[in-house]
Amino acid sequence: MASDSNMDREMILADFQACTGIDNIAEAITLLELNNWDLVAAINGVIPQENGILQSSFSSEASQTGPYGPHSQSEATAPTPSAPPPSASESASASASSSSSPPSSSSPAFCPVQPSRHIVERQSRMLSFRVEYRQRSIEVVLEDASTVGEIKTILETELQVPVSKMQLKGWKSGDVSDSTVLRSLHLPKNNSLYVLTPDIAPSASTSQSSAQQGLSNQNYLLVISHREAQRDYSLNFPASKTIQEVKRNISDLTNIPVRHQQWDGWPASATDDSMTLAISGISYPCHHLTVCRRSSPALTVDQTDECTDVHMVSDSEGDDFEDAPEFGVDESEIFGMGSSSCRKSPMMPENSENEGDALLHFTAEFSRRYGDCHPVFYIGSLEAASQEAFYGKARDRKLLAIYLHNDESVLSNVFCSQMMCADSIVSYLSQNFITWAWDVTKEANKARLLTMCTRHFGSVVAQTIRTYKTDQFPLLLIVMGKRTSNEVLNVIQGNTTVDELMMRLMGAMEIFTAQQQEDIKDEDEREAREMVKREQDEAYRVSLEADRKKREAQEREEAEQVRQERIRKEQEEEREAIRLSLEQALPPEPKEEGGEPISKLRIRTPSGEFLERRFLGTCKLQVLFDFVASKGYPSDEFKLLTTFPRRNITQLDPAWNLVEAKLFPQETLFLEAKE
Repeated sequence: MASDSNMDREMILADFQACTGIDNIAEAITLLELNNWDLVAAINGVIPQENGILQSSFSSEASQTGPYGPHSQSEATAPTPSAPPPSASESASASASSSSSPPSSSSPAFCPVQPSRHIVERQSRMLSFRVEYRQRSIEVVLEDASTVGEIKTILETELQVPVSKMQLKGWKSGDVSDSTVLRSLHLPKNNSLYVLTPDIAPSASTSQSSAQQGLSNQNYLLVISHREAQRDYSLNFPASKTIQEVKRNISDLTNIPVRHQQWDGWPASATDDSMTLAISGISYPCHHLTVCRRSSPALTVDQTDECTDVHMVSDSEGDDFEDAPEFGVDESEIFGMGSSSCRKSPMMPENSENEGDALLHFTAEFSRRYGDCHPVFYIGSLEAASQEAFYGKARDRKLLAIYLHNDESVLSNVFCSQMMCADSIVSYLSQNFITWAWDVTKEANKARLLTMCTRHFGSVVAQTIRTYKTDQFPLLLIVMGKRTSNEVLNVIQGNTTVDELMMRLMGAMEIFTAQQQEDIKDEDEREAREMVKREQDEAYRVSLEADRKKREAQEREEAEQVRQERIRKEQEEEREAIRLSLEQALPPEPKEEGGEPISKLRIRTPSGEFLERRFLGTCKLQVLFDFVASKGYPSDEFKLLTTFPRRNITQLDPAWNLVEAKLFPQETLFLEAKE
């Protein structure tokens, strides 16, 4: 059974590739699996049909030839994407011939979905493209059997731009070639693209038009690549911005002064930094540029003099002039054979009260000496840097790199300029380390460092630093935080190379990563336990709350029952008191032989019992009502009726006597509850 199933799927795969023209087997299998190997559903998913044409065609063929048909994968021919679709007459004749003449043994192998393939080709999808070029928008409608090159051909006619200088961007699947068939990209019906022409400078009229429209509401997307940092900035600028303003913004992002910036990508027409983007000739809506720091020779004597008297430079030389010197040092600085007048200030002031201020001064001086491409030094105390590196979430922890600088060492300038400012070292430290720095040139600063190290890492680390001689500096201490104490993994001296430094950093990172994975596992388990405990506590709290509400509801219900019972009892007591009062107020029952007119009344209660009593004929009806009420049937709840004719006695005037009410000499009455 398994082999039959595999054979069936091979045949379905062959049919699917034949009908859709998808040559990539992995892609075809993925599409079929998404549709549970339903051939018709998969084909309709790639090439949607109207009114179920493909479904009905395939179903009719399948009913004639069986579920798959006698064909093999090699005999199923896929449609050529570039071939033009057959005309309606050709398709009709092909369908008629295929339906009128059944396949014979001498005819080629018959594919049951080939008639469907003809219908697919005749019913090609139409794709709509909205193409933006500078200030123009062009609508292009093509069949999905067309190629990307055909779109460019149409755009060449509309835009008067050669195909060879045209870049068509906006594809969801990345850049495509001109020979790519649109059907293979699985595009939606409506698409948006834009044309870039980096090799073509805009004409004067185009620039003026662009300026007029750009100043009103257009924005340019500038994709600027910072070469040294290997980083891209995607920035939106209004068309009214000048090139000078763009360069100043990039100076803020990259720390490269405007006068040190070297650009690639500005068009030849952008000859003046005061030009706006609208008239500069850059591509709309997106333009790519590259910036880097202009390389500078070593400082000469004249430049050194300029650096000494830099405060005397007039502001008229430009708003973008910075006091920072050109990047580079002379030979006397590299090998420690003398001092430059540009580097009179120490890396760190002596006896600084605030460690953060000392680190700010260190960073500024380091940048002034060796350039802006250097590790990001943590601004704050050593304790704060340790907290940042060691005591966060396990996934967020990092190694701590402590850089110790000494200006009196001949290795300091070489180590800083060639190791600490190397792009690879800067990138690796930034990604995996918290870098903290200190200058031990002055004895006061060195003593302060030893005190801090003793407090945070123990006396062994402080004693180790104390044993290093001046010519062994600078030092780079790699510290890893552990559960019980912090451990110094490595002490890297200044006499090393970039490769050796990188290897030792990576070695420390491997040790740290292994420990970090264990910490992450322990932390996840602890958080899972805490989560279970929190869920249990929450469930317990919810249960207690439910019990409390239930108990309160029960107490309220019991209190209500007690209240109702009390009210009922009070009402009964009140009624009993009224009844007893009425009973005591009744006149005595007259005797039969008294000689006075007597009326005998027989009253039937709702329960079927009878009340009998004698009344004087002159007795008021109110006395009768009081008698009935004294037996528990007050007149506000019950009415007193005669049997025949039916009369409601309770509606009569209570002042009437029994004779006037025609209840003499005897009468049978009955009580009925009022509605």
